[in-house]
Amino acid sequence: MAFQQIRPQKGSEIVMGQIKMQIETGTYAPGSKLPTVVELAASFQVGRSTIREALSALKAIGWVDIRHGGGTFVSNPLPVDSTSLFDQSESLQEVQEVRRFIEAGCASLAASRRTDANVAALRDILQTMEKALGNEEESEQADIRFHLEIAKASHNSLMIGMMESLTERLQVSMKASRRLWFFAERASAEKLLQEHRDIVDAIDAQDETLAADRMSQHIHKVDQVIQKLAKISTDASL
Repeated sequence: MAFQQIRPQKGSEIVMGQIKMQIETGTYAPGSKLPTVVELAASFQVGRSTIREALSALKAIGWVDIRHGGGTFVSNPLPVDSTSLFDQSESLQEVQEVRRFIEAGCASLAASRRTDANVAALRDILQTMEKALGNEEESEQADIRFHLEIAKASHNSLMIGMMESLTERLQVSMKASRRLWFFAERASAEKLLQEHRDIVDAIDAQDETLAADRMSQHIHKVDQVIQKLAKISTDASL
């Protein structure tokens, strides 16, 4: 008889589950502020990094809101059904499949056809993204502008039209992936920004193959984050 493999839970997953249960049972009401990372680490007798990872996961599935410099708050309203995030992740994966083909092509054409003005516009967006580090809403908007600007640099009206038609879907995709980026990739905001810089550098150098490869690698990493979203959403619903 075959047995299902049992995966041992990480400390952050145990902490995440207990905090989520306390929210569900009303210990922490919607909109209320959670104890600080230091206080939670002392209560659970774990390291601060474990607490931060647990809170990042809870944020990714919609249970808490982490405010830069202001602490962590229980979401208000609470998510209706965490399993719906799994359904959303499947939809996001479809968006990523489309992006992989369109955006790699856009990057390649942009490297071939870009003007100095196109490169200047992309580098201006990179500066905006750097200034927006830590501000999720501004970062998301700058990220969307970045990808649309690469489409414009392709000087292909159909490519531009397809990217513009995906704008709403891109917004959802980027919001979900950014919520999970730090949890799934263990990456810093600076590392994510560097990936965008590398794409622009390849376009600026007019290296079509490198630009397409770097864009493909970037979107592949986002794919991995979306898959992580599906797994966390499923685990949270158990």
